[in-house]
Amino acid sequence: MDQSIQFDRSTESAAKLLIELALAEDLRDRGDLTSQSTIPAELNASVNLVSRERGVLCGAPLIPLVFEQLESNVRCELFVQDSSILQRGSLIATMSGPVRTLLTAERTILNFMIHLSGVASRTRMFAERVSGTKAVILDTRKTLPGYRLLHKYAVRCGGGVNHRMGLFDGILIKDNHLAARGERSVAGAVNDARMFLSSTGIQLPIEIEVDTLTQLRDALDAKPEIVLLDNMSCDEMSEAVRIRDAHSPTTRLEASGGVTLDTVRAIAETGVDRISIGGLTHSAPALDLGFDWPWSSLPD
Repeated sequence: MDQSIQFDRSTESAAKLLIELALAEDLRDRGDLTSQSTIPAELNASVNLVSRERGVLCGAPLIPLVFEQLESNVRCELFVQDSSILQRGSLIATMSGPVRTLLTAERTILNFMIHLSGVASRTRMFAERVSGTKAVILDTRKTLPGYRLLHKYAVRCGGGVNHRMGLFDGILIKDNHLAARGERSVAGAVNDARMFLSSTGIQLPIEIEVDTLTQLRDALDAKPEIVLLDNMSCDEMSEAVRIRDAHSPTTRLEASGGVTLDTVRAIAETGVDRISIGGLTHSAPALDLGFDWPWSSLPD
């Protein structure tokens, strides 16, 4: 696996917190009453996790973490790594142990994996559409609370690139910041941000959002590292690239706003460097995965 998409300690810690919450929602202080009342404690089995459709896998490291929190000795054998392409019927993992525990964990495991694999699959679709251009696909901060690190990990699994992780590790001056300042100068906001970074000793790129080519020209006077082109047409973005090349060639241009699978290729071909898409994380459809139990295929 590419080192840039490793499931690191911070992501694992975030996953453990979410798993703890998910199991608490399901079990409270009573546990899985259905399994306790209908499944013999000594019954053991193996169950397969299988893909029902084509997509990109994400979330496999969470499987043992779920059983760890259930304090179970379930044995997990993983056959496919995160970021791998799944086909319909692909065997992802086999889990062996007490049936009660496997049943208790089933929905929690699937809830995480169908969602994260959906994000990764959606990202891969966008990344494939811009293949051959210089544009990269970026995520945004439009993530579910608590899921930020997992969503960002899923985007990397799908071939995307992470934007800033939060407000703490990047400067992105948006239209609301400019409106709140009560002034027309875009370059002035960039210069103030640069002075702030210099005074604090923090080293970060400065990005600013613009809505018009006039604002772009103003912003480029301050030579920000990145300019976000918000909801511009492809013709406007092509012109923005020409203006950038002439006035501040080191500034990167990022397209954002209403990007779809139908439009992303044309946007990339304008020459922008980055395309950010909130829908990667806030609107990705789930990837259909399921548990295949040994008795589900038994003859009548």
